[in-house]
Formats: sequence, structure tokens, C-alpha cells
Amino acid sequence: MNILDHIIADKRKEVNLKKSIIPVSQLEQSVLFERSTLSLAERLKTSTYGIVAEHKRRSPSKSVINHDLNVFEVAKGYENAGVCGMSVLTDGKYFGGSLDDLLIARASCQLPLLRKEFIIDPYQIIEAKAYGADVILLIASVLTKEAIKQLSELAKSLNLEVLLEIHNEEELQKSVMPSLDMMGVNNRNLKTFEVSLDTSKRLSTLIPNDFVKISESGISTIEAIKTLQPYGYQGFLIGENFMKTDHAGNSATQFINDLHK
Repeated sequence: MNILDHIIADKRKEVNLKKSIIPVSQLEQSVLFERSTLSLAERLKTSTYGIVAEHKRRSPSKSVINHDLNVFEVAKGYENAGVCGMSVLTDGKYFGGSLDDLLIARASCQLPLLRKEFIIDPYQIIEAKAYGADVILLIASVLTKEAIKQLSELAKSLNLEVLLEIHNEEELQKSVMPSLDMMGVNNRNLKTFEVSLDTSKRLSTLIPNDFVKISESGISTIEAIKTLQPYGYQGFLIGENFMKTDHAGNSATQFINDLHK
């Protein structure tokens, strides 16, 4: 089993436990369930450098990135920096995140929020809505075509946008459907954790123009963004680059200022 298989096996147990504790009917009574969602796709389409900044404490590939930054300050800092949206890791075991992080981010800023999670069950989408997300992530490598359709259509019915993450052509071909808003190309091989921007370059021409294209992982320099923009990418997910510093918001501000030079 590779790391992704372990994560998904653990996630199934976690979701089954949660379902037994908090029923869907209770999630649907959340005050946030009725809020109007914000569009990340629209912000990326109109932005010069669509930065989606991430809150991430650790990862399987890097272990600890930063356990000292609190979500409130990170969210405020990202918003002040002028990013288009914020990605919040909610997986606990492997990334040190939680749904409370999403809740705090929602209370702290007016940015579109992406729930970054290994979604395998409709329950997690209801949960995302209840905790203030605007966008959900679906990962093609761990879902069948039928599951992608079911989960993305449920998300759309709740006015949540859908970012689908792919790593190769096979994943792309099974995933193209009208219930998606954005296609994210992950430059990190989830089996080896090696990163290459060539993945984004190669897949760019195959992604239909109906979807906003986002490049994920390994985006740590101005050059990376300027290299990928001609390939049609309007969004760039940046996490570790900001989170490994003492002040993620200031790092994002500096990065965006440098982009404009």
C-alpha cells in the first residue's frame, strides 16, 4: 500500500465513526448551511495572478511545516495580501488539520474557502457546507467516474463549487463532466512525492476550456507562475511556501508584490 491507500483506508473508518455520532440532519441545521457561498472560480477568472493560499500544518512528505501559526491570523493575513481564496486542510491524522480550522477561517475572512480533504462520501460534502466551505476538492485518483459524478452533483446542489484534482491523462479522461468548475493539476506524484511542473504543462492542452485551470504543488517561485500562465493556468495553489515562514500572510503579501513587479 502507498501512502494514499493508507489515508483513504483511515478516512473510511473516520467517516463511518462521524456518521454514527453526528447525523446529516444535525449538520443541515448548522447556521452556516444557509449562507450564500462565494465563487472561487469567478475570482480566479478576473485575477491577474490567481493565488489560492493554503493553511497546512504538516504533510506526509514534509512532516511538520508549521504548528505555531493560528488559523485566524493566517486567514486574515491571506485576505489582506489579496489572495483569491484560501485552502484549509481538514485531515487530522496526516495533515494536522480539523473542521474547526475551517470554521475559524470562515469567521476570520471573506475569502472563498476550499475544504482540502480526501472526500470519499457524500457525508463529507454536507459537512463542508455546514462548516462554511465554498469549494470542495475531489481527487480523481481515489474515486470512480460514478463517484465523481455523484459527489460533484451533490456539491452543486448545495451551491458549492468543485475543484477536481488530476495527475495524468487517464484521470482527466474519466473526470470531464459539467458538474465541475475547476481542474487542478497536482504536480506531485502521490506515490513517490516527486514534483515536476511538466505535469501541468503536459495536461494543460487536454483540459477543456470550460474549466478554470489550477496548478498545485511545487509552486514556490514567481518564475513557476510566469512559466505556467501561458499554458492557460489561472489559479496557483501555494501552501508550504507561505506556511513555513513565521507569518504566512506577510509572506503572501511579499510574494504577490513581487509578482506585480
